[in-house]
Amino acid sequence: MRRARFALVATGLFFSGVPADAQTYDPSYPVCMQIYGPVGYFDCRYTSLEQCRFLAVGRSASCAVNPYFPQKRSKAPRRPKQAD
Repeated sequence: MRRARFALVATGLFFSGVPADAQTYDPSYPVCMQIYGPVGYFDCRYTSLEQCRFLAVGRSASCAVNPYFPQKRSKAPRRPKQAD
């Protein structure tokens, strides 16, 4: 019992010391530009890949679809009600 508590406390202390990464994508826009360099970051304020690519020309950057942007779900077509 004592070993189990020690193992639980040791595991908790181990994971409390590990730094956590914050979400780097803004869910408000569908496209993000990843800028590379000494301080790399994501710039998520583009409405299309074409817009992002146009602004990435000449920079050390790439464009990607934002994985956190909520996709619009198409409604399933309704089946007509059958008359009895």
